[in-house]
Amino acid sequence: MSETMAVAGRETPWGYFKRTWRQNIIYIGFVVVFLFFALTLHDKGFLTPNNILNIARQTAMIAVMAVAMTLVLSSGEIDLSVGAVAGLASVTTAMAVAWGGLPAGIAAGIMTGVTVGLINGFLSTRLMIPTFLTTLAMMGIAKGTAMWISGTAAIPVLDRTYPAIFGGGNIGPVPTLLVWMLVIGVIGHVVLRRTKFGRQVLAVGGNVVAARYSGINTGQIKLWVIVISAVTASIAGMLYAGRLQTGRFQLGEGDELSVIAAVVLGGTSLFGGKGTVIGSIIGALMIGVINNGLILMGLEYSQQLIARGGIIILAVALSQAGTRPA
Repeated sequence: MSETMAVAGRETPWGYFKRTWRQNIIYIGFVVVFLFFALTLHDKGFLTPNNILNIARQTAMIAVMAVAMTLVLSSGEIDLSVGAVAGLASVTTAMAVAWGGLPAGIAAGIMTGVTVGLINGFLSTRLMIPTFLTTLAMMGIAKGTAMWISGTAAIPVLDRTYPAIFGGGNIGPVPTLLVWMLVIGVIGHVVLRRTKFGRQVLAVGGNVVAARYSGINTGQIKLWVIVISAVTASIAGMLYAGRLQTGRFQLGEGDELSVIAAVVLGGTSLFGGKGTVIGSIIGALMIGVINNGLILMGLEYSQQLIARGGIIILAVALSQAGTRPA
């Protein structure tokens, strides 16, 4: 051990970089992408405080959902319903606020996530239906339910306090959306890295058979991460409703792809057993920076899609190389 410590002590900064660059690729990539747009778009307002805060606001809901998706992927599962659940929660929240005020709206939003999570979890852990299929079906069910109960119309959020708390207000100069993102990110990081539950999630994702033989209730762990994912998606929907002061079934549409991309960009393995909440949040911010920068560059939407896809593929290829199990 002393010899290893001596070698580490003699290691140069360049040697340390070569040894660890792949596991830190998301942070390196984020800095590179940010500096690229900062230098090329300095005359178009990229670095202005308003633009930076806009990036944070536009990214917050993706980052919030990415925190829970980190737990899901780390356990070896996947959740494709988060975007539709966010849209459904925005509708149920707006309708409940109109009926019973702020407390009713919060309760309705949270219960939407709990209900969806329990259904997904029961089907996946009791009936043994793969989460890919369960949550794919739930994506359609949640969207259809939101369209049905709202009549495909936007439901205004009538309570003035609600937007101030959920996405539309500020604490001094800091948007509440950013506060939500940071708070949920810290909670997710602590849960994954500092608790028995987090260690069990990683163990289940790494080798479910070994985890079962070690005494871990693998079905219960998977049920919990699926419920957590749905509840967090509902919170994101509540934030959408607060920011836009309306609930709509379209809110969150397609977010599941951005969320999964952010998590994988951050270094979480698609095959389970490895996850980092901080990396997932940075991945979400990186996607937000790319989207914002490409818009300011004046690219057509088709060109934005091509450039965004190419950057994400490159970053994922670098971060995920060597993580696939043999």
